[in-house]
Amino acid sequence: MQFLGSDLRYAARELRKRPGFTLTAILSLALGIGATSAVFSVIYAVLIDPFPYPGSDRIVELRLVDKAGHDRFTGLTGPQMDRLRQTRSLESVVGMDWWNLTTTDGDLPEDVQSIHISPNAPNHWGIPALKGRWLIPSDAPYGEEPQRVVVLGYQFWQRYFLGDPHIVGRKIQLVHKAYEIVGVMPPRFKWGDGEIYLPLHVTQDPHIDFATSLKLRPGMTTAQASAELQPILEEFAKQAPENYPEKFRVTLRSIIEVYARPLGPTLYLLLGAVASLLLIGCGNVSILLLARGAERQHELAVRASVGAGRLRIIRQLLTESLAIAGAGTLLGVLLAWESLSLLIKFLPEHSFPAESVIKMNVPVLVFSICLAIATVVVFGLWPALQLSRPDIARLMQSSVRRMTGSAHARRTHSAMVGAQVALTLLLLTVASAAGKGFLKLVKTDLGYDPGHTMSVPIPIHDNTHVSWQDRSQYFEQLRAKIAAMPEVVAAGISTNATPPSNGWDTRIEILGNSGEKPEARLNFVSPEYFPLLRIPLAQGRVWDHSETMRGAPLAVINQTMARQYWPNGNAIGQQVRVPELKDEPPYSPAAPESGGWLQIVGVVADARNDGLRNTIKPSLYVPYTLRLRMFTQILVRTKVPPMSILRGIRAQLVQVDPDQQVMRVRDLDAWITGQQEYAQQRLVATLFGIFSILALVLAAVGLYSVVSYGVATRTNEFGIRMALGAKAADVIQIVLSSTAANVGGGLAAGLLLCLAFDRLATKWVMESSRDPLILASVTLLLIAAAALACFVPARRAASVDPMEALRYE
Repeated sequence: MQFLGSDLRYAARELRKRPGFTLTAILSLALGIGATSAVFSVIYAVLIDPFPYPGSDRIVELRLVDKAGHDRFTGLTGPQMDRLRQTRSLESVVGMDWWNLTTTDGDLPEDVQSIHISPNAPNHWGIPALKGRWLIPSDAPYGEEPQRVVVLGYQFWQRYFLGDPHIVGRKIQLVHKAYEIVGVMPPRFKWGDGEIYLPLHVTQDPHIDFATSLKLRPGMTTAQASAELQPILEEFAKQAPENYPEKFRVTLRSIIEVYARPLGPTLYLLLGAVASLLLIGCGNVSILLLARGAERQHELAVRASVGAGRLRIIRQLLTESLAIAGAGTLLGVLLAWESLSLLIKFLPEHSFPAESVIKMNVPVLVFSICLAIATVVVFGLWPALQLSRPDIARLMQSSVRRMTGSAHARRTHSAMVGAQVALTLLLLTVASAAGKGFLKLVKTDLGYDPGHTMSVPIPIHDNTHVSWQDRSQYFEQLRAKIAAMPEVVAAGISTNATPPSNGWDTRIEILGNSGEKPEARLNFVSPEYFPLLRIPLAQGRVWDHSETMRGAPLAVINQTMARQYWPNGNAIGQQVRVPELKDEPPYSPAAPESGGWLQIVGVVADARNDGLRNTIKPSLYVPYTLRLRMFTQILVRTKVPPMSILRGIRAQLVQVDPDQQVMRVRDLDAWITGQQEYAQQRLVATLFGIFSILALVLAAVGLYSVVSYGVATRTNEFGIRMALGAKAADVIQIVLSSTAANVGGGLAAGLLLCLAFDRLATKWVMESSRDPLILASVTLLLIAAAALACFVPARRAASVDPMEALRYE
């Protein structure tokens, strides 16, 4: 114990003598440990363990792939779900519907996201309730009204009932109706982002369809099940052709594939970046320790000559190495936790399952720590291991600088520097490509003005405003109330038309065209929609208020649709029909003339409607009153920051209906930044930018260490050269030229890596890593950083006094 204490004190003195070396080594280790552990923790939670449901790979979603290769969702009616339950490949079929309810048993009403689930398959998810039970078939007898029972999500139970352990059997009032609480689900059960779960009322009505979740039987593949379902879905399409693409292929996608894997390429890309950063950091520490160990060989030889045993020297060096590793590990663990919380904030919203629990992955953290410690220990002990080979007397009599400047050491340092430069060049190139792609998204021409505008989602409750006239007047009354506020410039209704991903792909018929039925994006809006978003009218007119309120069969199209179907510029006056516009009370009442032909009265300029990258699709805008849903959205343009008047808007709405709730309100800028392609590109560009800058700094520090070490080993040579007439510029040139080969080799290897990475870069960061401007820019940046890192020790070599240098000989 006494020896350990003395070793620690000596190690502390040695490390304090060289604060630059100590801090650089510790930070290099910490950055690698922290970044790698944080990114892999996210990968583990999102891609390896995204769902807590046993057999989650067998829980699938039904998709229809149209002739263009796009996935299309389709709902199923009660009889259709019964038909699928008879198939050999499916173990269970569950119907679902989402509703926004309001608690009405407290002082203040609270909005609640509810999911109504058909309780015919209580083992569909395979997770027992934490308290009480899950929904069972007797909660919703077929053809009867469901029992008023509810299962709470864990988070809602904790928030609303403060985790009451005796919650089962209590009542909760939802929209003035009392429901009995029969269970509470575990913390990771968050199916559909629901807060509460109620039994679904399934009927034989062929006009009411539901979202579905299917579960394959054990041993069945998605391909086998898709083949069995293909003729069944084709039969459904014949019964209701307006709800299906003209030609389609049935495909079943597991929930892992749908909700977890889309973020996979981005996360693996980041993992590659942090792994490179970890390697650069470990390489940096290796260079520092080898250089420092080489400098200390003379000291160690002296200690060995006066009686210090080889094990004693190894123990001392091991203590110093472990001190560096311990400090780097401690700081790395702290950085890992901080980096993880920062990374979670940057992750795109709704880009991974709500069930994923992102927390520090201890095995990965331990692996990173072990790799860092192994690097420090191996390279820290190298000088002591070297003592077993050379003659100690020769070491003591030789110049320390001449002795340590061996060819083997120079080759080792050169290889490490070259690897650092290559990896840094790759990181800088990918970061630049990602940044270029992100700037393209930011500068995308939207075709509309999102500034000072927000979307206010308005749901209505079951059995309220059932008739078409009542509901259309109610929505207009809400819109007019908001529009009358002094802070509001304009308010318009957009049932499904809030850009930049708006409208529903719908098959249409064009009068006089008996061929293939084309598709367009159908948008339900009020006439205020276009001036509010500042979408200019190119031709014709927009329907007026009176035409809106009577459900006039009119339509406005975008320029893309006009060019595609009427290239001669005669779109005005043409007629189209939308088979989907059918009267389906009580959930979707339609205007009397909605099922007939709609006259095109105007053409508006193109605006983004399929995200920020995809080309603009043909759009068909119709009065929102043609077919009403159980919800709408009110777009509000304001004179002040939009979210600042949200409280006032809520006050206006409850004046019309005290039970009227508002769903999640966002301004239109948030609709843009919430787009998956925007958020993912921002994530990659930001984090790659940070990682590449850190890699550049570490590589520069490593290069500085190698050049400093080289200058120290050649002090005698430089002294002789200057004594024989060499100038300072000549010495600087010698130092820089000796490093040029290392840097040049690293740049060449890095450029080859960038070229090899091009396909992945184009796919994952949406820009080519072969861009000549990017490659030239990052190469020049690396050369400038390398020159700066080399110039300081080169300048120091040029300022050596020849007589003082010769004394070392």
